[in-house]
Amino acid sequence: MAKQSLLLLLLVLATIMAVSSSSTASSRKLMSLVQPQPNLLTYHNGAVLTGDIPVSILWYGRFTTAQKAVVSDFLLSLSTAPGEGPAPSVSQWWGNINRLYLSKAVAVGKNGANGGGKNARVVLAGQVSDEGCSLGNHLRLSQLPALAARARPTKGGVALVLTAQDVAVEGFCMSRCATHGAVGAARARTAYAWVGNPATQCPGQCAWPFHQPVYGPQAPPLVPPNGDVGMDGAVISVAAVLAGAVTNPFGDGFYQGDRGAALEAATACPGVYGKGAYPGYAGELLVDRATGASYNAHGAHGRKYLLPALIDPATSACSTLV
Repeated sequence: MAKQSLLLLLLVLATIMAVSSSSTASSRKLMSLVQPQPNLLTYHNGAVLTGDIPVSILWYGRFTTAQKAVVSDFLLSLSTAPGEGPAPSVSQWWGNINRLYLSKAVAVGKNGANGGGKNARVVLAGQVSDEGCSLGNHLRLSQLPALAARARPTKGGVALVLTAQDVAVEGFCMSRCATHGAVGAARARTAYAWVGNPATQCPGQCAWPFHQPVYGPQAPPLVPPNGDVGMDGAVISVAAVLAGAVTNPFGDGFYQGDRGAALEAATACPGVYGKGAYPGYAGELLVDRATGASYNAHGAHGRKYLLPALIDPATSACSTLV
């Protein structure tokens, strides 16, 4: 009798364990089937800029000739013929925008790509200066479109507004280093972009890694390739915001997240400039033996630049030149 009771008890325990195991296995299987969907950078079937893209510059405030040349040479570098000059190059970086983004928009063909489907080629269209800061040294974001209009942009182009180091712009250093948007009526609207020189206001935020960051790991700053912490930092922002203005000029192109605070081609890979990058470390970069400056791209007139990584929409990986 005792032996039968023991056998019965063991049978009950085995049954409970089997049910429990089955329940756990079912739970794991169900959990494995319900995977959270990642928030990917995708194409929203809107307009992008292709073909010849005239870029007009408005210099707001005082810039030296040397400072202006750092930016204008960068823009000229974007349209250098492939294979012309040493690699990796600025034009190679720009070619990745055509390959990863614009070619896909043209292939979809929905809502059309401005420029007839040709590869995007930046053309430096003109430069205007407002050294006297006619709207004052403290600007609101709402004033940027009016400043952009002074650069006389053309349809399919980009007006680039650069503000000097002593000009304060709403949100500068606190929430942004640059931004872009659109100006003009619906059928004649053009893209614009704004970038500030962070040299005196926030080099730790908008000129890293050429200045020690305000927060996070305090690694020694890198030597800027053009000898100007503010302008070399500004070029990083120019590159990022120009990539955004071309791939998402009117808010319905390539972006990730909320449309009002979207991550774009370059801003989706913050702080990544070379392989192996992590917070506080820009990645493996090239170093100029003569000056000790760090860079990842060769440009026009012997220039060297540090350019941000671009996210690959197909893989969500940050693509770097080095």
